[in-house]
Amino acid sequence: MMGGVLTITLLFCNLLLLLHPSLSHPLCTDSSESTVYPEVPLEFLSLQWKCMLQLYRRLGIEEPISSNEYLSSRLCFSSEVGPLCVRCDQFSAQLFRGDFISQPVPVLCNSTFPLNTSQSSSASSGFCSELWDTCQNVSLLNSPFAPSLQGQSGVTVGSNVTKLNELWQSKSDFCNAFGGASTDGSLCFDGGPVVLNNTGASTPPSGLCLEKIGNGSYLSMVGHPDGSNRAFFSDQPGKIWLATVPKEGAGKLELDETNPFLDLTDEVHFDAEFGMMGMAFHPNFVQNGRFFASFNCDKIKWPRCTGRCSCNSDANCDPSKLQPDNNASPCQFHSVIAEFTANGTSSQPSLATVAKPSEVRRIFTMGLPFTSHHAGQILFGPDGYLYFMMGDGGGSGDPYNFAQNKKSVLGKIMRLDINNIASAAEISNLGLWGNYSIPKDNPFTEDEELLPEIWAMGLRNPWRCSFDSERPSYFMCADTGQDDYEEVDIITKDGNYGWRVYEGMNLYTPKQSPGGNTSANSINAIFPVMGYYHDINKNEGSASITGGYFYRSMADPCMYGRYVFGDLYAKAIWAGTENPENSGNFTMSQIPFSCAHDSPIQCNSVPGSSVPALGYIFSFGEDNSKDIFILTSSGVYRVVRPSRCNYSCSKENATATSNPSPAPSSPSSQATWLNDLSKNFLLLFSSLLFLVLFSI
Repeated sequence: MMGGVLTITLLFCNLLLLLHPSLSHPLCTDSSESTVYPEVPLEFLSLQWKCMLQLYRRLGIEEPISSNEYLSSRLCFSSEVGPLCVRCDQFSAQLFRGDFISQPVPVLCNSTFPLNTSQSSSASSGFCSELWDTCQNVSLLNSPFAPSLQGQSGVTVGSNVTKLNELWQSKSDFCNAFGGASTDGSLCFDGGPVVLNNTGASTPPSGLCLEKIGNGSYLSMVGHPDGSNRAFFSDQPGKIWLATVPKEGAGKLELDETNPFLDLTDEVHFDAEFGMMGMAFHPNFVQNGRFFASFNCDKIKWPRCTGRCSCNSDANCDPSKLQPDNNASPCQFHSVIAEFTANGTSSQPSLATVAKPSEVRRIFTMGLPFTSHHAGQILFGPDGYLYFMMGDGGGSGDPYNFAQNKKSVLGKIMRLDINNIASAAEISNLGLWGNYSIPKDNPFTEDEELLPEIWAMGLRNPWRCSFDSERPSYFMCADTGQDDYEEVDIITKDGNYGWRVYEGMNLYTPKQSPGGNTSANSINAIFPVMGYYHDINKNEGSASITGGYFYRSMADPCMYGRYVFGDLYAKAIWAGTENPENSGNFTMSQIPFSCAHDSPIQCNSVPGSSVPALGYIFSFGEDNSKDIFILTSSGVYRVVRPSRCNYSCSKENATATSNPSPAPSSPSSQATWLNDLSKNFLLLFSSLLFLVLFSI
């Protein structure tokens, strides 16, 4: 039965993708209507009212009673608004069914129909009856429950009839029209977010076992593009190293601190929130030797640190009116992406152990209005484009509302084409920030108000994002909160993640707003799929999330497929479990962690505890074996077999060896690899073939 549901879901989502280019897996919702249906108390009814109005507009009918009048009828909130707003739920594709007829409301669970066994047992099979009993006497102008909207004869939409018991002769007639729990694999609505059976859910792992393999403190880690057991590490002051990663339990990280792959410490401005923030190696690095560094610079100390200020007239900001921040003038510090090369330092790039120190090309340069919240991570997506994570620019509460400003790249995720460099004329005409071009399917083609670089918006300070190596459409980003909430988001094209209208799922009120405000009703905020409140760190009184990866190594099979992330203060590490798969519906569990007794480097413990003293969790890393690493202020740690820490995992053979690390690549082996285009074609073809075969 679950196979049938999955087939229908895949087919439906693919049909949606054909209908509109902005519809995107995994949430299967139009990006313009992509609010995830939250479980919220009554004080957030205004959000549900906004969702209801969106549906009315899509139906092309007049807006119903005013929000104040509707909010006064709290009794019917869950029953009348719920079926409308389920359009925003991640399973909406399953709920609206009919013979090519668009239904204004989903199928309502009805006790006269057998409940589909693929749906949660908690679904109330009598919700249609409950809705009638609760709301039959409530007036609603242009009711979506009118018979003519359901394709039935009866009262017309334009009539003055407003109550269910006036529109329908009986509860039986009403539920025969709107109720059901079909036997064809589809679902019914029970008054809340739709949840499928949790039969696939497993007990959270008993613990995360770590081994310490290095003492250095690094901010970023990237597996070598040649697929070998080597990886690049970079630190905040501005150095990149090439290291060899040993097999699990086989020794320490082979990294020579005295011989960096690249040293940019003279160019990089290093301070608490400044430094080298990221690095990315071209997917074809083995052939072309191209790689990129994202860092901050100080225009007073480095003449090449020059670019446009992000506080400008286009963004409705005047830099002359900004006050100095931490004794720095506005746009004194810049965010830079620079291109470098390993070509010419060895017979071929894959063998290079050092890069040329001079820039090949300046990709991006932008002045920062304040001294915080500039993120800076860069990574290549599965589509070959460069993604650039940018914070809101700083200042408490994003005072200039940059994150919601479509004419500002602050508080955004950008998507750049660095394979096709625009001409000087194109750069000038489009107002680009450097040497790149714009992917033709960026959201600005559908929203002319957006700057062309923008892929997603409404972020405060995205700190560590990653694509799932098995499901590239899952683009996960952790976004640090302001006062209360840290969040994890699934990033989709043209998504708006709410900041600073919302912090997490809560409405946010800025202390000052010289740049103006954005109303909640004017945006379609996508709420986080996971998150936590700041009281997790009672001693610090705050928190700062560090994003991670979906765990895809078999070293710990009980962690497989879960999203691993943590908090800067190293007080907690979580595993996010999606159930059912490909639903966007996550639950998170705090996972105990300890250090293996036979760790290559012995771990220090928190005083009075056996918990490893990690220090600060700066970042997570993934190597070519899909092992997960934790980059901390006290060193480099790898997630290893749980039995080494006496954690139980029924899927693990405690005597088995871990996944062997890839052998170093040779030029001859590289020649046999498929190029990226061929691999992408094969992936697409096999996916389509699987879909066709599975649906037969």
